[in-house]
Amino acid sequence: MNARWARVISNLLSPPMVWATLVFIIAFHFAENRLQGLMWALTYGILVCVMPILYIAWRVRRGKISDLHMKERQERIIPFAVSIGCAILAWIVLRMMNAPSILPLIAAITLVELAVMLLITFAWQISMHAMSISVAVVATGIVFGAAPALAVSPLLPIVGAARLRLHRHTLAQVIAGAIVGALIPLIVLAVM
Repeated sequence: MNARWARVISNLLSPPMVWATLVFIIAFHFAENRLQGLMWALTYGILVCVMPILYIAWRVRRGKISDLHMKERQERIIPFAVSIGCAILAWIVLRMMNAPSILPLIAAITLVELAVMLLITFAWQISMHAMSISVAVVATGIVFGAAPALAVSPLLPIVGAARLRLHRHTLAQVIAGAIVGALIPLIVLAVM
């Protein structure tokens, strides 16, 4: 069976794409005008999504990482550390920009998700794709309500099936990623 559909899904719903899309929607929802929303969304998008992916692409080009999806567990450690630094910077800058509290909160959730993923990566590998789409479903529910969250929830099994079809993860790794993605935003929200 052809795995092209799984590659398309994995690329379109990769963590940077999911997080950037989610933050653009939320930023424009809370902004007083388009420019304000654009500035907040670009700040998060560039720092949390673009900078780490450029770093990963650079490592792929140098032969340090096999591909952008980092199928080998040990390939993920340094990019996770770089991504954590970028998430901290995004949290700081968004606070300095007086962005609505939801946006630094999303940066904090991203930071915690990445830190947990880094810790897990030392012992095991779980699906970042499943984690990010799960975060998106939970965040959609928190910000926009249950109906929109239910509308995007079918993306969870689609992403999971794509990762399984590409043999990038086991079922346990996909489920673990989805659980981490669902729980951490709730925990961070309760703490903050």
